[in-house]
Amino acid sequence: MKPSSKANQPRPRFCVLGAGHGGQAMAADLALRGFPVHLYNRSPERLEPIKLQGGIELVHMQTSLETGRAGQAQFVPLEVVTTDMAQALEGVDILMVVVPANGHRFMAEKCAEHLQDGQIVVLNPGRTGGALEFVHILNQRGVKADVIVAEAQTFIHASRCTNPAQVTLYRTKNNVPVAALPAYRTPEVVQALRPAYPQFVPGDNVLKTSLNNIGAIFHPAIMIMNTGRIESTDGDFEYYVHGVTPSVAQLLEKLDAERVAVSEALGIRAMTAREWLYVAYDAVGRNLFEAMRRNLGYKGIKAPATIFHRYITEDVPMSLVPMASFGNMLGVPTPVIHSLIHIASALHGTDFWAHGRTVETLGLQGMSVREIRHFVLEGTRE
Repeated sequence: MKPSSKANQPRPRFCVLGAGHGGQAMAADLALRGFPVHLYNRSPERLEPIKLQGGIELVHMQTSLETGRAGQAQFVPLEVVTTDMAQALEGVDILMVVVPANGHRFMAEKCAEHLQDGQIVVLNPGRTGGALEFVHILNQRGVKADVIVAEAQTFIHASRCTNPAQVTLYRTKNNVPVAALPAYRTPEVVQALRPAYPQFVPGDNVLKTSLNNIGAIFHPAIMIMNTGRIESTDGDFEYYVHGVTPSVAQLLEKLDAERVAVSEALGIRAMTAREWLYVAYDAVGRNLFEAMRRNLGYKGIKAPATIFHRYITEDVPMSLVPMASFGNMLGVPTPVIHSLIHIASALHGTDFWAHGRTVETLGLQGMSVREIRHFVLEGTRE
């Protein structure tokens, strides 16, 4: 699919898979801007209020700030709202998967038989190994359709559902890398997304978008190191300010160094967490603790009220486990990552190793670095 720049060229048709905070915001924002939108969710409960009123009420705070007017809810009708995957994917051009990374496998299995030639699937975001896992499942299911799978490095919106069928969109990021698998098809993805999202820019490849996953560093470790405080206060403290002491920051730097080492073993120059803070927030410091304390964007963000939160349930199996698995295969020691996975598993009474992404579930078991890079760049095995 190659969208034309001609004025009479139809706008791309979107299907948003997932009706949580991000999915509702993305679906409503796209529809408000005139793009045909289908909204799919696996369970009907979240869709019922949307079906009853025929759409979503969107409060667009960023637009409100730009115009100087207080945010007001705008009703946005949607073309299709359904739990039927065949109906959801019929006639659409771009599938925007907006679910926690734990749900990527389900979405791949569910949509496999309904995918059509020319469609593009974008994971928003992929976390670590999202596109690799998705493509591996499609291959296992024998999908023959000419479909491109891509992943964004982070989610483009900051949003929150405030009531049934009502969502507030606080901010849209200015720049989000996106990469396709294989990498040579990334320009097709960027071109297809551009009419709706000029913010998406080409990422090098899915290894880089996956391993520049800074949430893997800032989410689970701070949660684990503050377990007692979270449970005794119900999260009534500033997560990135009071939750990151000099000792916690030192642990984060060790954790981050292991992520960077795994990346280097794959031939990827990953951005350090301290570099990311400078690029994202202009926050600088002689060490990670100083940089985080000087980041005004972190002020006022409260901790989760419980440790049973996606910062562990998603980020440990879908970010830390695949990094540790890559390290195991490539001979890169990751003792801090391993320790955090074990502790998180004990705290939650579950085996995150068994439920997480590994080189086996990504279809990379036994491959050399050369073979992995060839597959990521070309989409074929040597």
